[in-house]
Amino acid sequence: MKLQPDRFDFPAVTGYGSDWVAVLGEKVTASAIICSDGQRLDWACRRFEDLTAQHFEQLAQLPIEVVIFGSGQKLRFAPPALMQSLMQKRIGLETMDTQAACRTYNILAGEGRKVALALLMES
Repeated sequence: MKLQPDRFDFPAVTGYGSDWVAVLGEKVTASAIICSDGQRLDWACRRFEDLTAQHFEQLAQLPIEVVIFGSGQKLRFAPPALMQSLMQKRIGLETMDTQAACRTYNILAGEGRKVALALLMES
């Protein structure tokens, strides 16, 4: 049962590969945050092992309900201690490999949810 119409006015992920994603046809090869409200921000992290609480604090400052974290080519969970700022603001976090995260983001953003896609793009 469809409860609301889909939205098409958000920056959709239109493609992806092993080390890139396309947002509205533009290739992104560095870690980034894509928000359903149209914001696109740099996410200054090049390796999973370099993630800090400050990376998640940047996400906590956004007007969102949930973060979809694309952890790269494989599913990896960040330590809970890094996510305190999200927990304090009651912002949900779902972790997936990057390709699954892109698909999930498109679905949630298309439903009108306030969602951010945090992509870790390791080189």
